Amino acid sequence: MVSIDLDRAAVDFPIFDAKTRSLKKAVLGRAGGRIGTESKVPIIEALRDITLSLRQGERVALVGHNGAGKSTLLRLMSGIYEPTRGRASVKGKVAPVFDLAVGMDPEISGLENILIRGLFLGMTRKQMEARVDDIAAFTELGDYLQMPLRTYSTGMRVRLALGVVTSIDPEILLLDEGIGAVDSEFLAKARDRLNELVDRSGILVFASHSDEFLADLCDTAIWMEHGSVKEHGPLRDVLAHYKGRDVLAEIEAR
Repeated sequence: MVSIDLDRAAVDFPIFDAKTRSLKKAVLGRAGGRIGTESKVPIIEALRDITLSLRQGERVALVGHNGAGKSTLLRLMSGIYEPTRGRASVKGKVAPVFDLAVGMDPEISGLENILIRGLFLGMTRKQMEARVDDIAAFTELGDYLQMPLRTYSTGMRVRLALGVVTSIDPEILLLDEGIGAVDSEFLAKARDRLNELVDRSGILVFASHSDEFLADLCDTAIWMEHGSVKEHGPLRDVLAHYKGRDVLAEIEAR
C-alpha cells in the first residue's frame, strides 16, 4: 500500500556568506577549531513541524503564496530533501514532476528527448519505446519531433514534456505546476490526460495557483504558510479560507 508519512518533519537551509563559505576557513580559522563552532551561520527554516499522513486514493492540493514552502514540501516527499529534524517515510514508486524541462537535452531531437525524459521519471527504455507513438500523436508536433529541441518554441517544449509526463504510471505523483505556455485548446486536451494520469496514480499531491486545475484534480487541500501547515481539509473549505471566498462555487457557476 502506497503511503506518505511525515512526523514533525523540518527542513533547514544554512546560508553561507563570503566569510563562511570556505570549508578551509571554517576548519583552519584557528588552532583546534571545529566546523560549525567558528562562525554563526544563519539558518532558514524552509519547513517546520510538518505532520501528515496520506494514503492510497488521496488527491491533495497544495496552496499558499510563493515562498510558503509548497515546493520544498514536494521535494521532501520525493526524497530529494531529507528532514533535518523529525521523520519522513514514503512507500511507493514516486514520480516527481517539478520542472517540465528537467531531463531534456536541447541538442538532440524531440523523439530522443521522449526516451530520456521517461528514463528520468523512472520508466524503462522498453516502456518508453512502447509509448512513443502515443506521445508523438498527443504533442501534434509532427516532423518537428525529428529536429533538435533547441529549435522549439516554449509552447512546443511544454507540449513535448506534457506528452511524456502524462504517459507514465506512478504510484505517487508529485506535481508542481509548470503549464501555461500552450494554447487553450491544447491545454484542455492536456487536462484530460492529467485526469487520466491522476486516476492511474495512488496518491497525487499538486501544487498550483490555478483554482480550476485544483478543482479538476483534487478533493482535499493543504494550506502552507511560512513553512508550516496552516490548514488541512476538504478542498472547498481550505480554498475558501485561503482566498476569502467560495472559489469552487464560482467555478461551478461558470
